[in-house]
Amino acid sequence: MKKEQKPLSEGKQIGVVSNFFEHINVAAIKLDGNLKIGDKIKVVGGEVSFEQPVDSMQIHGKIIAKAKKGDDVGIKIVEKVRKGYRVYLV
Repeated sequence: MKKEQKPLSEGKQIGVVSNFFEHINVAAIKLDGNLKIGDKIKVVGGEVSFEQPVDSMQIHGKIIAKAKKGDDVGIKIVEKVRKGYRVYLV
């Protein structure tokens, strides 16, 4: 007997947008999990839902390759986002 397929979810939530700097298209994200350069994220909130790779990441202006749960990171984002949008690892 076949197992029922679960509907596709957003993936594992790894953070929430805490701020957005429109003039430089950077989202500040409070992490609930680990994240590294090369990971693919999905941002969901309001009528926005998009995926993008993590090409660069910073903490307090310093470029980093990986971040852990509890870190506040800045990530260049391809679309406008708002505070409270959820970030998933896909």
